[in-house]
Amino acid sequence: MEHFEDFKKLLSIKRYSANTIKTYIGLLRSFDQYIGDALQIHRLEHRYLLHYIREIIIDKNYAYTSQKQLLSVLKLYLKEMYNAPVDFDTLRPRSPQKVLPDILSKQEVRSIIHLTKNIKHKAMLATIYALGLRSGELINLKIVDLDGTRNMVSIKQAKGKKDRILPFPESLKPYLREYYKKYRPTLFLFEGQKGGKYTPHSLRLVFKQASTRVKIKKSISLHSLRHAYATHLLESGIDLRRIQTLLGHSSIKTTMLYTHVSSRNILDTRSPLDFL
Repeated sequence: MEHFEDFKKLLSIKRYSANTIKTYIGLLRSFDQYIGDALQIHRLEHRYLLHYIREIIIDKNYAYTSQKQLLSVLKLYLKEMYNAPVDFDTLRPRSPQKVLPDILSKQEVRSIIHLTKNIKHKAMLATIYALGLRSGELINLKIVDLDGTRNMVSIKQAKGKKDRILPFPESLKPYLREYYKKYRPTLFLFEGQKGGKYTPHSLRLVFKQASTRVKIKKSISLHSLRHAYATHLLESGIDLRRIQTLLGHSSIKTTMLYTHVSSRNILDTRSPLDFL
């Protein structure tokens, strides 16, 4: 069985994120185990390689993202480590149907935040919504990233290894002052009980408990607060390009999702019956 340590080092040198490296190496090891100890990935004839890829995708019922990642990492591994380019076009998954997310209303967001009694949990949920953060961005946020004097928040090395600057809203500061006064974090803005980063699992649990408390029936997740941030900005008249920058989207096409869920763009459209 291959251990892929050299490939792992190469991914680090190429500045792949820690999460991507973990996912890629995990998929490689899973595929390596699937074909068995008697075979090696780089020694498989192309037809057999395709055969085993088809089998593992079906047997493990890989979702669209996992299937796409498996093909990507195998192609990269064979090219970089063995100079063996491969063609996986026949196995490329069809893009999944786009499903519009359920959007939390302003009242629902207000209830989620205000009915959360734990000061730290309340501050975390308020921060995600106030700044439109991804969960990882909140977890990695450090105290020094908040500049109250210049009213700005620095998001460092977010998705795609990009930094961005966000406005520091006055409405968020009371939540953070109350939280900081009680918990006194030392490095990261939100830390676990024993210090260090707050865990993604615990953060998701905080949101789940909060949304259950409010009895929201929509299909939502922690990321719904970021969706709500973007949608509510759009409905308040903020330009789509500015929202793109605030969210850290590389393409405006990603941000345009919110034009399909914004009530300002949909519900304000008059019916032709009105013109009769």
